[in-house]
Amino acid sequence: MKNLKYIFFLVSAFLVFSCDKEETKVTFLKSTPPELVVSSTANLVLNKAQENFSSLQFQWTNPTFEFSNGVNTQNVSYVLQIDQAGKDFGSAKQIGLGFTNAVSRSFTVRELNNTLSGLELADFVPQDFEFRIKATLSNNSVPVYSNVVKIKITTYLDVVFPVPANLFITGPAAPAPTSNGDGWMDDGETAVLTQKFTQINSYTFQINSLQINGGKEFLLVPVYGNWANKFGFTGEGAKNNPSGDSFKPEGNNFIGPAASRAYKITVNFKTGRYSFE
Repeated sequence: MKNLKYIFFLVSAFLVFSCDKEETKVTFLKSTPPELVVSSTANLVLNKAQENFSSLQFQWTNPTFEFSNGVNTQNVSYVLQIDQAGKDFGSAKQIGLGFTNAVSRSFTVRELNNTLSGLELADFVPQDFEFRIKATLSNNSVPVYSNVVKIKITTYLDVVFPVPANLFITGPAAPAPTSNGDGWMDDGETAVLTQKFTQINSYTFQINSLQINGGKEFLLVPVYGNWANKFGFTGEGAKNNPSGDSFKPEGNNFIGPAASRAYKITVNFKTGRYSFE
């Protein structure tokens, strides 16, 4: 009988605990989005001569996240999203501001110009940009978005490295045979025009389709048959991301994509990055 009473006590305690646990479960109820304000929404022309000057300041209100046990008191993660008007932030440039209590972000002229350059729009032409704040809690949960602010901004061309007149790819990753048989061009060798990039704007070169030998190395050169100048990886040789990475003058050998097939190759002197698609 004592054992039965003891068991009954344990079961009762468990049921009470379970009920308490269900009653204290925290659930999300609603949120109030942040309100975004920019220091100026007038048409803005960015000028390289003023690159260290202040340009725009973004400020927003602290959003509220209401749960069943009260209003959230944790820090909120903010992202400033920027896109070309009419794109509905489908290709938005993201500027993560981290988990913070801060509710503002200022840009110098150069910082704003470089950020907008990530959208790869034409420079020296007024473009309609849209800005908004995305606010989330931990694990990117319960996202809320601010109002959208539209500003017409003209960017300037600010390249990472001087743009060469021409650009070629050379190395075992490239398809054309070379006089020495190892895939690398020789000094004075005649240019392989199938491995020449087309300049599509003032800072971007592209080859629409080139058969690449998978897992092989390559370099970029302004003059085919001349090793006086080359562009290679910014880090240790052949340790780059094969799908695309950063480059610099006199850098180390790149490693190409693993699969042997035709690729579209883009080299961007504004961002100092290249890509295989």
